[in-house]
Amino acid sequence: MTEAATRFPFRFDPAFRPALALLGIRPATAWVAVTDRDLTIRYGPWRLRTRRDNVTGVELSGPYRWWRVIGPHLSLADGGASFGTSTAGGICLRFGEPVPALVPGGRPRHPAVTVTITDPPALARLLAVPDLS
Repeated sequence: MTEAATRFPFRFDPAFRPALALLGIRPATAWVAVTDRDLTIRYGPWRLRTRRDNVTGVELSGPYRWWRVIGPHLSLADGGASFGTSTAGGICLRFGEPVPALVPGGRPRHPAVTVTITDPPALARLLAVPDLS
């Protein structure tokens, strides 16, 4: 039996669609899926998968400058990955245990990922980390 996933599509700014499509990043190949156990991100040929309980924090962010978000990126500030399709805004997911995302082979591992989905607040609510204090 397969558990149902809640899926969040990426928001695509029309100006960047042609360039992203050349990388294999299209609405059919870019989404975030959450089940009771897992978080999966597909961004064209890139994949990130981790346990849902590995998500330790969520933060809404943006808007962004296009050169800092469009396409796959590595943050030099914190080592996080970014999968961007829109400058409007997104959500940063922080992980307890860093995960691979940008390069095959499992290295480097990223402590966070930012995604530019259509409804960041809904994903934030779904992944809300309980306050353990």
